[in-house]
Amino acid sequence: MATLFRWLLRLASAAIFLTVIVVALVYYLASRSLPDYDKELAVDGIGAGVEIVRDNSAVPHIFAETDADAFFGLGYAHAQDRLWQMVLMRRTVQGRLSEIFGRRTLDTDLLMRRLDLYPLAVRSVAAQDPQAMAALRAYAAGVNTRIDEINAESLGRGAPEFFLFNAPVAPWQPADSIALVKLMALQLSGQFRDEILRARTSLLLPDPDRLADILPDAPGSGTAALPEYASLFPGKTMPRYAGTPHPEGPLSPVPERGFAGASNAWAAAPSRSAGGGTLLANDPHLGFTAPSTWYLARLQLAGGGVIGGTIPGVPAVMLGRSQRLAWGITSSYLDDQDLYIEELNPDNPQEYRTPDGWKRFETRRTIVEIKDEAPVTVTLRWTDNGPVLPKSRFDLEAITPPGHVVSMSWTALSGEDSSLSGALRLMRAGSVEEALEAAPLYVAPAQMLTVIDREHIGLKLVGAMPRRDAAHQSQGRLPSPGWIEANRWQGMLPDASNPVWTDPAGGIVGNTNNKIIDRPFPLHVSYDWGDSQRVMRWTQLMQGRQVHTRDSFIEAQLDTVSPAARTLLPLIGRDLWYTGEAAPAGTPERQRQRALELLANWNGEMNEHLPEPLIYAAWLRALQERLIRDELGPLADAFDHVEPLFIERVYRNVDGAGVWCDVIRSVAVESCSDISRMALDDALVWIGEQYGTALESLRWGDAHQAMHKHTVLGDIPLLRYFVNIRQSSSGGDFTLERGRTSGRDPEPFLSVHGATYRGVYDFADPDSSVFINSTGQSGHFLSRHYDDLGTLWRRGEYIPMSLDAGLARAASIGVTQLVPSAQ
Repeated sequence: MATLFRWLLRLASAAIFLTVIVVALVYYLASRSLPDYDKELAVDGIGAGVEIVRDNSAVPHIFAETDADAFFGLGYAHAQDRLWQMVLMRRTVQGRLSEIFGRRTLDTDLLMRRLDLYPLAVRSVAAQDPQAMAALRAYAAGVNTRIDEINAESLGRGAPEFFLFNAPVAPWQPADSIALVKLMALQLSGQFRDEILRARTSLLLPDPDRLADILPDAPGSGTAALPEYASLFPGKTMPRYAGTPHPEGPLSPVPERGFAGASNAWAAAPSRSAGGGTLLANDPHLGFTAPSTWYLARLQLAGGGVIGGTIPGVPAVMLGRSQRLAWGITSSYLDDQDLYIEELNPDNPQEYRTPDGWKRFETRRTIVEIKDEAPVTVTLRWTDNGPVLPKSRFDLEAITPPGHVVSMSWTALSGEDSSLSGALRLMRAGSVEEALEAAPLYVAPAQMLTVIDREHIGLKLVGAMPRRDAAHQSQGRLPSPGWIEANRWQGMLPDASNPVWTDPAGGIVGNTNNKIIDRPFPLHVSYDWGDSQRVMRWTQLMQGRQVHTRDSFIEAQLDTVSPAARTLLPLIGRDLWYTGEAAPAGTPERQRQRALELLANWNGEMNEHLPEPLIYAAWLRALQERLIRDELGPLADAFDHVEPLFIERVYRNVDGAGVWCDVIRSVAVESCSDISRMALDDALVWIGEQYGTALESLRWGDAHQAMHKHTVLGDIPLLRYFVNIRQSSSGGDFTLERGRTSGRDPEPFLSVHGATYRGVYDFADPDSSVFINSTGQSGHFLSRHYDDLGTLWRRGEYIPMSLDAGLARAASIGVTQLVPSAQ
């Protein structure tokens, strides 16, 4: 027995020793890719020295004698901190993910090949102006210098992920940066998903008049009545929806419905500013990832310093400020996508119907390499309207008649996309007027651009607006017959058609993705907007003060009061409050009374430390489920977020919408009060199962945790605890500090989409401006700068946004000197 014990002890010791050796080796190899911020490096491709000063938050302040050298430095800094992120995004837009991830990303690759975004980016290189081309080339040279340095000095392949997913890293090209802008356009585009859902719902609803309830228009002047979807295709057999919505595959850049972007931006003129200077606040909302989409940087250009948020892979400060101008962006919700049902020639499926007869598809074969498998060859097809999409994606099979396919028109499908030139020209602008002169260069993504100089403020929709025929059968709201001339796009509207506001009498401009204008079709901009609630709270906060300060703008950015909660609770609970006798302890009735008492004294603030937001959110979710499940069946899964306008229509019985309360499969006629009571009981049962029955001790933040998930490693057991950043957070779907919930079990209130950048700029004291990103500067999970800014972001704090070189140097954690190599 003693001998056995000794051998077991030896084996255990050997196993522990080997484990320690393996862990130490893995750590050593991974840490080799941590960048050294304090060094001197001789490089090719610069005319003079470049100095990269990292402040104490690892924000690079790049000083150079020429603009080209400054962009070289930005490319080098991006590659130091975010090379894996850059390469992954490039592979995504190229449709080459399966080369390293295998078959699980094949659907994503095939979709990207069909959209043809990377070849269009290559063609768009010729559309850039000379200054943009110089920046693109210099930036690419900076990225490639870092790649060469990694290879020459064996710096851990540049990031730990490259050890797990081994693949050569090709040199960076100017087209790669343009392609990433197109990728962002895809990530911010959701209009085609709305078309599909509208068509599916139209086919399924027993009463077609109820479509305006479940998919309501934004408040404002009415919209002309739409035809039923099936009526657009007389004589065609239309499919009926069956099954549940298909989730997108791994690493898909196409957003789920409702996640195509949301943001806030507002500006105040000197007359509305306590300091006498203009003010601007901006917080663009994107999906939470680790690292963040945004990378903070400062460049010293010939025209002065520029500082703000950049996207790794793109040589531009996309939002931020210079010494004379500040700018912010929000999603415009412009309807820049249309789907078309294309009829195939029954005698020749290689042809499709056009207004002039049958026409052959434009085709091209492409080969997708797959890790550890044989490559797949597919034939890509295009019509006059755009690329043909696979029926297996986005539930297109549910709306496509037999013998037809679906194509898509989209403004980003342009080989003359000068959007990046517009962003770079904006950086050089010195006034609101000059900034708006850059607007015609923007193609996609379409954005609301908010700009201020020291005296003026402005807001404009930038991006190409499709020219539609006034006789379009569905006004772009439903997939339409592609062979009817009136449904087809007729080019783009002139830039003068884009809405713009400058120096309004009230001294305030802003956008929360709300409806911005009410013009008749086809100059309407959009029918589907991203906000109908938050704008009410924003208006209240802006008009509640005669003058504003930097701090009042910060307060508005961090506001967590839900106008939806304040509106809906009195409606859905009006027949439940203060009715009946006290219920016995331990009964569902008593639990319901306790919940109602808490909600009766709640002001609608979605604070992470309160129980009321969780009770309210669970109640509304259960309520919408009860209202729509019997009418929509499995399609109800597609409506996984509460729509306040729908609930309000039902409980105010607008145009007979109260009929949703009656369960059509039951004999009894249920009232809306009955459904409210049953939904509250459902919510309390769910809360009890998940968080316990002590309602007063509940915390919204336990359910509403911000999940910044590593795109690739975030689902790997054990490793996910090191690479994901999970934080209790306030806010909700309808607060200015927006924390969009997942809507999916088992964690429906997990916060997955929100402000990934916040900035507030004050031209009364420019160096008092502040900004933050949602994680940190580094994409390396062993770096202390991987999540250090996330801690501040979670607490609603910011870091200084100063162009004072002395301040950056005083708090420097390292200075990188790039010097021209001796020739």
